[in-house]
Amino acid sequence: MQYAELGHSGIKVSRVCAGCMSYGKRNENYPWILEKEDTEQIVKRALDLGINFFDTANVYANGTSEEYLGSALRNNAARDQVVVATKVFYNKGHLSKQAIEREIDASLKRLGMDYIDLYIIHRFDKRTPVEETMEALDGLIKAGKVRAIGASSMYAYQFYKMQIAAKENGWTQFTAMEDHYNLLYREEEREMIPLCREMNVALMPYSSLAGGRLTKAGWAKETLRSQTDSAARMKYDGTRDTDIVIVDRVEELAKKYGCKMSQIALAWHFAKGITSPIVGATKPVYFEDADAALEIALTEEDVNYLEEAYLPHKVFGPV
Repeated sequence: MQYAELGHSGIKVSRVCAGCMSYGKRNENYPWILEKEDTEQIVKRALDLGINFFDTANVYANGTSEEYLGSALRNNAARDQVVVATKVFYNKGHLSKQAIEREIDASLKRLGMDYIDLYIIHRFDKRTPVEETMEALDGLIKAGKVRAIGASSMYAYQFYKMQIAAKENGWTQFTAMEDHYNLLYREEEREMIPLCREMNVALMPYSSLAGGRLTKAGWAKETLRSQTDSAARMKYDGTRDTDIVIVDRVEELAKKYGCKMSQIALAWHFAKGITSPIVGATKPVYFEDADAALEIALTEEDVNYLEEAYLPHKVFGPV
């Protein structure tokens, strides 16, 4: 496993981030997620591989993702050897001061931890003044409840607005951006990624494998998740006819390098300088494949070949 600094935070994270939306108590909307015992086994395998970065949220599986992750980490790792990220927004009050202070305590309780390494705002809150949100987040850091803060999908101007509010008031600025980015969706290259580069903000994209579309020839796998994940279908299946060309090229390069398609898709992220793409694994082998992808060095020609068939897409992520 390789490691990198998370933006300007001083926090060292593995170049693969374990996405934990796949863990928690099953419900009718998420029948494919892993229950507690299976969560612990896959978290343990991730730790064995050197993965120290775990990303969850207060709303994943109604909070049970945080519970299961916290339990698995307590049983298998020292607290100071792991980096835990969780989120706030899809809750009562969104990003108001009151909501942030309430939700951080609830997340800490579910995780069974005294602090969170990276606290991410899940989306931009149009109803709360950015100054209120940024001051509240800064207060969590001063209180020792959070080490660093990050943001997720939003428009670049919104992210910039929040960063400037923090800078002008002497509050903590964001150090990470969890955006929607992969070979089938590259709209973030227009504004958000250049802005993050300029501000030394780490990139930790979600849906790094496009909901499985980049892992198997012929589009999506026939799995329980592919059949029930309506969000992934909405994000990708509408542009299948044009995007299948890119999937075919991923398959072609996988044959060239003698590896799996998922490894080519992740190697592209690494070639683009992504700090830590999020991998939502439900089987240990998926983390093993992600770790091995770090050894694949795509050439500039390879990267261009993968990218040249891309056509602009409708923006998906910001609310």
